[in-house]
Amino acid sequence: MKLASLLTAFVCTATFAVAADNWPQFRGPTGDGQSTAKGLPVTWSETENVKWKTPIHDKGWSSPVIWGDQIWLTTATTNGSELFVLTLDKNTGKVIRDVKLFTAEQPALWMKFNSYASPTPVIEEGRVYVSFGEAGTACLDTKSGKVLWERRDLHCNHYRGAGSSPILHGNLLILHFDGADEQFLVALDKQTGKDAWKVKRSTDYRDLGPDGKPKAEGDMRKAYGTPQIATIEGKPVLLSNGAKAHYGYDPLTGKELWQVENQPFHSTGARPIFGNGLIYYSCGFSKGQFYAIKPPPASAWKAGNLLDASKDADADPSKPQLVWRLIKGVPETPSPILHDDLLMLVDNGGFASAVEAKTGKVLWSERVLKAVYASPICAEGRVFAFDREGKGAVFAAGREFKLLGESKLDGSVEAAPIASGKALYVRTSKALYRIEK
Repeated sequence: MKLASLLTAFVCTATFAVAADNWPQFRGPTGDGQSTAKGLPVTWSETENVKWKTPIHDKGWSSPVIWGDQIWLTTATTNGSELFVLTLDKNTGKVIRDVKLFTAEQPALWMKFNSYASPTPVIEEGRVYVSFGEAGTACLDTKSGKVLWERRDLHCNHYRGAGSSPILHGNLLILHFDGADEQFLVALDKQTGKDAWKVKRSTDYRDLGPDGKPKAEGDMRKAYGTPQIATIEGKPVLLSNGAKAHYGYDPLTGKELWQVENQPFHSTGARPIFGNGLIYYSCGFSKGQFYAIKPPPASAWKAGNLLDASKDADADPSKPQLVWRLIKGVPETPSPILHDDLLMLVDNGGFASAVEAKTGKVLWSERVLKAVYASPICAEGRVFAFDREGKGAVFAAGREFKLLGESKLDGSVEAAPIASGKALYVRTSKALYRIEK
């Protein structure tokens, strides 16, 4: 009896250990950049604390994902005509599979900082879901690499390229298509790839011409953000940032629950997070803002429940409420981290900040990097961030600034790092690294 109990405990412990090492989606197991990894190094180089380094061909800013001993990531030719998915052995870095998934004729990227393989895959036991935006989305068997289904009929003008990563919720694969012409969300049945629901954005750019159509498309209607599932008042809510507004949706039906208009700011690349009863997100490129929003009570969840974020408050308690905002040190593309009672932000200029999550008070702001596009992650109270010159900075997620380490790799870092076990995995423009003491 005791032996059986011990064996059961061992199996359960082993199962949880494997699960804890998985990094299944953009920004990790909970989608907020938090990792349970312990013992990650705080310094490294091309010759220090590198267990393996594997060259990755062509160009892609997607982050890798991990399930068990497999790493999956995407890449593409610089003109987007050939789109690939790769599988690597997590322990050795050996490339197990390198498959050209799609061929496509795509418009030239208007933004050199993007790639044709920027959306991060999402993975679960037995299946991985890979998206290249309009160019195609596919589900593959992780053991055989066989394509189980694909969709190539979801269209929008990505303008400067796709950036939003797919996410899973129950039996649904949820994707953003915020283009210069069309802006919509779609949920696919993950077993078949067929539509479960599809909904158009309800807020559009308001500068209309005499024909009643928007004067400007492009940036004013384009967004790159990945949605997040939050539990609010015991119910799942899809937190979703579009080009001109933040939305709450029912993830099972696509029904809009509220929206917060970001006029006159446009676009977003960061993933929203939820904590302390508040939704945290940034919006707007160049001169954007960072918001802390209190969602409306569940009894008032309905389409058209709107807050104009250009106002400081709304007297109607049934509407979303702006609790505080930041106008300096706002990350345009790097996603925020909520650690205990602090928000840790890294903006595109390389400035890191600690902000009280409930009040918006900035405790400190220090420049740790240069141009930053990759989202940071947090493990053991330490923030790991990278810039476009391949420099990495590790600093304490605390009320006082403490720089713990600085390092450099060969190549630019545009993809968010990931962590598993005691290792940090970093994708540069040239290779994928496993960094470990």
